Amino acid sequence: MAAAPQYDIVIANGTLVDPAAGRNGRFDIAITGDRIAAVEPDLSAATAGQRIDAAGQLVIPGMIDTHAHVYQHVTGRFGLNPDLVGVRSGVTTLVDQGGPSCMTMGGFRHFVAGPADSRVLCFISCYLVGGLEGHLYPDLYGPGGVNAEHTIRVAQENADIVRGIKAHAEIGGQSRWGLDVIRIGKTISRETGQPLYIHLGQLWPTADSAPIPDADELIRELVPIMEPGDILAHPFTRHPGGFVSASGEIHPILLEAVHQRGLLVDVGHGSHFSFDAARRVLDAGILPFTLGADMHGYNVQVSEPGADGSDLRAANPFFGVAPFNLTIAMSELLHLGVPLEKVVAMVTANPAKLLRMEAEIGSLQPGMAADISVLNLEEGRFQLSDNSGVTVTADRLVRPLFCLRGGVRFDADSPLIPDAIAA
Repeated sequence: MAAAPQYDIVIANGTLVDPAAGRNGRFDIAITGDRIAAVEPDLSAATAGQRIDAAGQLVIPGMIDTHAHVYQHVTGRFGLNPDLVGVRSGVTTLVDQGGPSCMTMGGFRHFVAGPADSRVLCFISCYLVGGLEGHLYPDLYGPGGVNAEHTIRVAQENADIVRGIKAHAEIGGQSRWGLDVIRIGKTISRETGQPLYIHLGQLWPTADSAPIPDADELIRELVPIMEPGDILAHPFTRHPGGFVSASGEIHPILLEAVHQRGLLVDVGHGSHFSFDAARRVLDAGILPFTLGADMHGYNVQVSEPGADGSDLRAANPFFGVAPFNLTIAMSELLHLGVPLEKVVAMVTANPAKLLRMEAEIGSLQPGMAADISVLNLEEGRFQLSDNSGVTVTADRLVRPLFCLRGGVRFDADSPLIPDAIAA
């Protein structure tokens, strides 16, 4: 009788980049069940039920997207299918930013997070309406639309999937009710022991009855409310109220907040990415901690109809935003000069720390979850475009091939993966 395989799967000959483990080079990875069993320079002598040759490919811990919108159907045209954004795009863990609220968390758990093959977590919205229709209706998001007590209770009852609190600090809301919602959000954050995640960059138009707000003043009011470990999103936004002031400089208070007060930064690519703003922020010495894609039904071209039969492309208010996903965002950072290992850390080790799950995900070490992303790092000339219409020619492109989520393989066949455009 033949001996039973020593491992279920061995991924062999790949170039492993695992910042948390300090590995960067050729390694073989063995999986038994849903766990990493071994990581060695050579496991060619080991028996395995399946051996995957990853020669010439980049093998990294399962990618974690810290800014997803996957509350499909409930948030209307805004929410995408979690597995099209997740495992079928080579991403093993998704963090929905503000889709579920205290009123809709049950639906999120049972109809999105539970059935998905991807690991789906969330930052609960501090607003009762959550992410309905992508925040198109600003009057729903004032202080009267927040119930701190209820949100605290629901976040605590769902602590296995709720990993933070989501709110918006932008000049359209500020013109209506100041930063009162942010202060309430900070109360929820303190009471739950969860970080507060803040959207930056104008989202809503200025209220008709209000004078034109000072976007720079918003930043000066916001930062003192926040605490170490809280997250500022969209540092590379092209919209007013971001990291870049009206004079084109990085706000000094933001430099202090990141370098001295311990605030974290998430790219939150979405409809906010500008090469010019990114260069200014990076040149100022601010390196984002995490790299969320911020894909949603208004900024990607979705080939399938909406739940109501409508054509999502025709309804897209951001139509014309250059196609992107998490690996395109990685490619853009590489083009901007961020080293590969730091880019990988932004989608693996760093988000695992942010989620307080670094013992489970974000690295490939024996005993940890068998969540693995396998990528091609292609060389050539590739056209990348930002949301302001600027196009650059990059010499490297990251393309997802497949992933293992809990030891189960999923090919990267999502229609949301953009086609590479040769320059």
